[in-house]
Amino acid sequence: MAPVRSEARLGLLLLSALSLLSAGLVAAAQDPGTAIPAESRPCVDCHAFEFMQRALQDLKKTAYSLDTRKLFKASLQTA
Repeated sequence: MAPVRSEARLGLLLLSALSLLSAGLVAAAQDPGTAIPAESRPCVDCHAFEFMQRALQDLKKTAYSLDTRKLFKASLQTA
């Protein structure tokens, strides 16, 4: 089960790095003193939630495929 945990940690690390980079890029793109009205900004929380949901689904699919591969190899060895 260790490879699944390491992949989950790697995925979480990548997601964290992407969120930090995107936050830095957004902050760098805005001129000082200008503000974007809330009505024209996308809902950041909604987008982040959707992104995290998709990433979690991808991690679950990867974990499932690794588990089935491991079970398949184990069944071949016992047969």
